[in-house]
Amino acid sequence: MAHVLEEGRALPAGWDVRFAAGLDIYRNAYRTRLVDALRETFPRTAQWVGDDAFNAAAAHHLITNPPAVWTLDLIGQGFTDVLAELFARDPEVAELAWLEWTMHLAFVAADVRVLDRDGFMASVADFAEEDWAGMVLAFSPSLAMREVRHDIPHLWQGLKAEEGMADCLALERPAMLAVWREGLSPVFRLLDPAMATLLAHMQTGTPYGEACAMLADQVGEEEAARAAGAALGQWINDGLVVSVTR
Repeated sequence: MAHVLEEGRALPAGWDVRFAAGLDIYRNAYRTRLVDALRETFPRTAQWVGDDAFNAAAAHHLITNPPAVWTLDLIGQGFTDVLAELFARDPEVAELAWLEWTMHLAFVAADVRVLDRDGFMASVADFAEEDWAGMVLAFSPSLAMREVRHDIPHLWQGLKAEEGMADCLALERPAMLAVWREGLSPVFRLLDPAMATLLAHMQTGTPYGEACAMLADQVGEEEAARAAGAALGQWINDGLVVSVTR
């Protein structure tokens, strides 16, 4: 394995030219399969940058981050960071790759039983006013967010449709892109800024009242109250809430 991974490694004593040529063939086949595995995980990223650029980036990733686990499922770990470095002038590449990688992880995230509207109402049925302020929500382990500066959902859908060259639209201001799994399907959405702020706070275990107060400091009490009410309903409808404590 060391000889397969390290091209410059000295060959074992007694190996002749024929053995060396055979190892080159084996090494090339091994690397080609790894690149194919990356392409299967990041198909739209490969489509967006083109075959030559993707193959070069994939080879760079595999050389600098050789596989360290048994499963090809995780071969893309760190690839988003590699793309951010290699495509520094085209930041949408890393953003698109992040979406594909996070959807990949969401698909295999741990199964949990989420609260529907009836389940949530049953959990808070005996809440006093102060209990709402101290409410802490646990969210689906498939949920992940990141800031993006381009309309990555639009780009992803355009590439999926394969309608010629997709558009990559810069957003007027950075936005939070959320990914999670509904049933067996990874899904994603650009979030309303206030709702994204509230979700980011509560995902770290911040109580509901404290998160609302932090949001009010940024957007005012009226907007914070609107966002807080809308957020709870949206999170439940999306199947993001796993449990409620106080």
